[in-house]
Amino acid sequence: MAQTSQSEFTAHLQTLLPDGKRTALINEVLPQLLLTLPKIAQGLRSTSVTEAGSANSFGDNQLNVDVLAENILRSAIAACPSIVTASSEEDPNEKRKAESLNSNATEQYTVAFDPLDGSSIIGPNWTVGTIIGIWDGASALSTTTSTPREKQIAAILGVLGPRTSAVVAIRIPGGQSACFEVSLADNDDAISITRPSVKLFSEAGMDGEGKKKKTRYFAPANLRSAAENPQYLNLINHYITQKYTLRYSGGLVPDIFHALVKGHGVYISPVTKSSPAKLRRLYELAPIALVVECAGGVAVDSVDGGNVLDKAVRDTDERGGLVCGNREEVEVVRAKLLS
Repeated sequence: MAQTSQSEFTAHLQTLLPDGKRTALINEVLPQLLLTLPKIAQGLRSTSVTEAGSANSFGDNQLNVDVLAENILRSAIAACPSIVTASSEEDPNEKRKAESLNSNATEQYTVAFDPLDGSSIIGPNWTVGTIIGIWDGASALSTTTSTPREKQIAAILGVLGPRTSAVVAIRIPGGQSACFEVSLADNDDAISITRPSVKLFSEAGMDGEGKKKKTRYFAPANLRSAAENPQYLNLINHYITQKYTLRYSGGLVPDIFHALVKGHGVYISPVTKSSPAKLRRLYELAPIALVVECAGGVAVDSVDGGNVLDKAVRDTDERGGLVCGNREEVEVVRAKLLS
């Protein structure tokens, strides 16, 4: 793996966005947000996990590491002029920078992020992550019929484990989709391109050369709900009888990242009467969906089977379920769970 400087990373972005119209996104927004990840990772390694004694605006109890990650990202956002608005799962009120109100800048972005995904597994020192969505304009919320497919132009899936890495997805309206992986160093600003293209295989169980893969993976969230949902139980039995391999950590980021590394996998987060939707559409579902789609996969809401990116987001607390992965695997879930 050859390490690249930030200038070389910028050059890679310029090959993906060659029209010269997204200079702030290329030179400021993406690099500055990515460089928060090793800082968060270092903070996690040097901090004992405790309750912060506070709750976010949704009423969720905060950990001290939630606050740590939030503050690191907010500092980076404050230093990036083209990011004019931000909100997060810890502070879900969209706040626009005062200095941007009279700006005529051609590039203005909103960032909506989950600073630390995986609070339930961070105590045991498992891999956790950061999820960031980057949206065109001064708000990520829709007041019309515009959807995340139109407004969300990039996403970062940060993986905070033994090494610090990220999957970056970019899709500018009218342009080509791109999805690639980077590695980030702890002690400098180097950004390494580890995989220039991240792909989920177009056919379930096949590798990039069209050969049959020996292993298929499934990640079933909220497995307890199979006791009350016969369709979910039937789906789980399908995976067992077909000899799929279980890869579920309890963390959204590591489970999705596993599929992106292997090129195959399906993640299922069902919704039932006793297990309501938990994943927030703005901070988790939309960014994850963009990454999965740019990698060639599919992401749908397990409530109604609709594509995650085709439903307008009008409130920061909108929630949903999630089924995502290889297209053929998602279709199996549609047939067995959503029909």
